[in-house]
Amino acid sequence: MKKELIAELDPKSPISEVFRTLRTNIQFMNTKGKLKTILVTSTFPGEGKSWVASNLAVTFAQAGKKVVLIDADMRKGRQYNIFGISPIPGLSNYLSGIDIDDEERDITDIADYVQDTEVDNLFVMPAGNIPPNPSELLISPQMVDLLEQLKDLCDIVIIDGTPNELVTDSLILTRLVDSTIIVTASKQTKKDNLRRAIQNIQNVGGKIAGVVVNKVPIAAKKYEQSYYYGSTEMSKARSDMRKAMKKNLSSDFNNYEKRNRKNNNMNVENRKYDNNSNINKQQPTTNNQILHGKNVEKDDLERRIEVHNSKEVSFEKTNEILKQINEYIDNEKRNLNNQ
Repeated sequence: MKKELIAELDPKSPISEVFRTLRTNIQFMNTKGKLKTILVTSTFPGEGKSWVASNLAVTFAQAGKKVVLIDADMRKGRQYNIFGISPIPGLSNYLSGIDIDDEERDITDIADYVQDTEVDNLFVMPAGNIPPNPSELLISPQMVDLLEQLKDLCDIVIIDGTPNELVTDSLILTRLVDSTIIVTASKQTKKDNLRRAIQNIQNVGGKIAGVVVNKVPIAAKKYEQSYYYGSTEMSKARSDMRKAMKKNLSSDFNNYEKRNRKNNNMNVENRKYDNNSNINKQQPTTNNQILHGKNVEKDDLERRIEVHNSKEVSFEKTNEILKQINEYIDNEKRNLNNQ
C-alpha cells in the first residue's frame, strides 16, 4: 500500500478529515439514494484525480459502505500501483472479452476482474491491458451492464477517469454515471480550461457534483498550529501541558508546605484562640480550584474548627489542630500526584 492512501495510513490527519468532509457532502447530495456511481476526472494530467479517487473510496469504505473503485484510465492507469494489486486482468479485459493471461476465463463473472485490497469493504478493478481503442470499449453495452451489476452488488462505485481535455473517455462516462467530480490543482489549473471542461460535461448531458481544489499550499507553521480534534499534534500538546502543570503544582505544594510549617510554628508560640473563634472561615480549596490557577494560601487548606470551650485553647489542643491541618495537606498532595 502506497503512502498516497493517507486516509487509511493516517486517518486522524487534517487531510483525512478533508476527505471525510467531501464524503459527507456527497452523502448529503444523495438524499433520495440514487447517487451510486461517481466519476472523478480532471482537466489535465498531474492534478491529482487518482489520489482523490483512491482516498475518497477509502473514506466511504471506512464508513461501512461496500465500495468498488474502477480504474477507467485504460491509457495510463495508476490504481493498481496505489493499492499494490495486480494490474491485470482489469476493465479492458472485461469489456473486450480478451484476457491475454487466461483465454478460458469467463468474462461474465465480474468477481474475476475485481480484486481485494487491504482496506475493509474496498475492492478495486484495475485498468487492465492497454487497448488500442479505449473510447470504443467505454461506449459498448458491456460497460453499461458492468455499472448496473456493480450498483446491485455494492453501495457505491467510484470511477477514476481520464483527463477530459486530452481524450473523450471521461465525457463518455459522464453520461453513464450519476454524478461527476472535477479535480483541479491550485495555481496550476487555468480557469479557461476548467470552464471548458464543465461546459463539455454539461453539453453531453452529464451532471457535476462539484470541483475539488487540490495542491493548496499551507505554511508548515500554520499547519502545526491548526486546531483538529484527535490529531497527533494536539495530543502531544495536551500531554506536554499536563506534565508541565503537574511539575509546577508539585513545586507549588513543596513551597507551600515549607511556608505552612513556618506559619504553624509561629502560631504555636504567639497565637491564642478566643471563645468561639474559627481557624478558618473558608472552605478547603478543591482540586478544580488549584488546577484553574488560583493562589494557594494557608487559610484555604485549613478546616473550619469551632471552639466551644470558654477557656483558652490548650497547647496540646493547638498541636492536635495543626496535626489535622498537616494531614489534610498531605492528602491533597497525594491526590494531586495520583492524577
